[in-house]
Amino acid sequence: MAVDISRRVDALRAYMDANGLAAFIIVSSDPHSSEYVADKWKTREWISGFDGSAGTAVVTKEHALLWTDSRYWLAAEELFTQSQFRLMKDGAAGTPSIAEWLCENLAEGDVVGVDGTVCSLAEVSAWESRLSLCGIRLDVSSDPFDELWRDRPSMPMEPAIVLPLEYAGETASSKLGRLRRELAQQGACGMLVTMLDEVAWLTNIRGNDVQYNPVVVSYLLVTADTATLFVQEQKISEQVQDYLVGQGYKTAPYSAVWDAIATYDKENILLQPNRCNAAIVKKLNNNCKPLFSDSPVAAMKAVKNDVEIEGFKKAMLSEGVAMVKLLHWLEKTMPHGGITELDVDKKLTELRSADDEFRGLSFSTIAAYASNAAIVHYEPTEATNTALEQKGMLLLDCGGQYMSATTDVTRTIPLGTLSVEEKEDYTRVLKGHISLAMAKFPKGACGTQIDVLARQWLWQAGENYLHGTGHGVGHFLNVHEGPHQIRMNNVPAPLLPGMTVTNEPGLYKAGRHGIRIENTMLVVADVTTEFGDFCSMIPLTLCPIDKRPIIPELLGAEAKNYLDDYHARVYGLLSPYFEGEQLDFLKKLCAPL
Repeated sequence: MAVDISRRVDALRAYMDANGLAAFIIVSSDPHSSEYVADKWKTREWISGFDGSAGTAVVTKEHALLWTDSRYWLAAEELFTQSQFRLMKDGAAGTPSIAEWLCENLAEGDVVGVDGTVCSLAEVSAWESRLSLCGIRLDVSSDPFDELWRDRPSMPMEPAIVLPLEYAGETASSKLGRLRRELAQQGACGMLVTMLDEVAWLTNIRGNDVQYNPVVVSYLLVTADTATLFVQEQKISEQVQDYLVGQGYKTAPYSAVWDAIATYDKENILLQPNRCNAAIVKKLNNNCKPLFSDSPVAAMKAVKNDVEIEGFKKAMLSEGVAMVKLLHWLEKTMPHGGITELDVDKKLTELRSADDEFRGLSFSTIAAYASNAAIVHYEPTEATNTALEQKGMLLLDCGGQYMSATTDVTRTIPLGTLSVEEKEDYTRVLKGHISLAMAKFPKGACGTQIDVLARQWLWQAGENYLHGTGHGVGHFLNVHEGPHQIRMNNVPAPLLPGMTVTNEPGLYKAGRHGIRIENTMLVVADVTTEFGDFCSMIPLTLCPIDKRPIIPELLGAEAKNYLDDYHARVYGLLSPYFEGEQLDFLKKLCAPL
């Protein structure tokens, strides 16, 4: 692999020389600003070998660098020990931004290339603004990888399907009407919907174009009187076509979006600058005024309807049954040895597949034993696969795609003897999880305002984690959904009844252990007082939280009572699906602390 990477970097440098470029920026995205991308757009992985979901590579004549966040620092450092790429710890003190580094290392008059079809307008504008101060120009016109990547994968061609109303809970025509009313209120003549999950939600169409995300690669152009889905025609069967027409949508070839934007003759169009690629914006008809704003679809999609909420409960029930069966399997097989991280992944997928509605994983399963769990987004491979021993802990972060909803759950499982440090760390993480789960907050408060509840017990011990505490979860869509989040840095999107959001504090100590405990929560209306409306969160996830590492006096009475109540609910809902030895096992897991 190191040889291949070296050759690829050399080929890119030759391309840069031929095209007068001093540097080239390779982002992780696709034309739709997706977190996970189809193989065709995995150019950053191809050039660097780094396959994390977030990261940006920069290649110059002398340097090859990759910026990524704290989730991937350990994994990237290990990968780059045999590579010419060097890790830049994005967000760490002393790490320059990409634009700052380019200004320090390039000369006035130099040109930097980036593929404008896969880079958002907001990112391109920020880079252009900073680089121009140093006399450096940004060129967004080229995609060198069509030339350099000789066996580059083609566009995904998986067929689209219709999500029945019994799962969606609202017709596509109704959603289209709601969007048009919102656009009218904002004074927008139309909108180009670029995010794949937003297109899927609006149309009630699902697909299999992107691993883990049941979406169809497409654009949607909505005006007051038309709604055009730009999609490869081979994906749309006659049945799906008839359905779309009946809901008020017409279709056009995926590539036709460029002409549609160039000839768009309305007064203005709403575009989301941090999600719409720069090339689309530059193609816009000069007589049309772009209205840059957040997508109204994101907020609409984030608040789940009653049918979607019931779907989540159904999927979580199925997920809970599979998780308990996995935990029982672990307890029975561990004494015999020979179990590895990949065995856990394989067994869980097998157990989930017993549900007819299971459609695959919502992200790559993280089954991380002992020190591997300190690598936040560690994924076991044949090369790293580690055997489990009867000591230490296994961190299992997993999720599934079901027709009725998307799941995301993390449990940290003791496999035997634990150190005092491991028990203290586990208890503090759990106490933070419970503190956040018990929160009541004013309706409309944002996740940043309650994030400290999950971190406070770690902070008191001088500890912390650098990832977010919670993210929205899609309904048979992307496992990471906005606009709301729970995290330290400011995300102003409000938390509203009907939103799903994860609660997943953690702690990671390099070379020792990693801990994370995660439930998917539902924001609900709680009380109304003279001070206004208040919300709380109820757990949708149904899976026992291991009690063995808990130090009761450190956890405290209030958190203990919450945990006992949670386990009573888990047992009540899951017990009808078990009998005999497995039922006894579930009863033990859910017994009061």
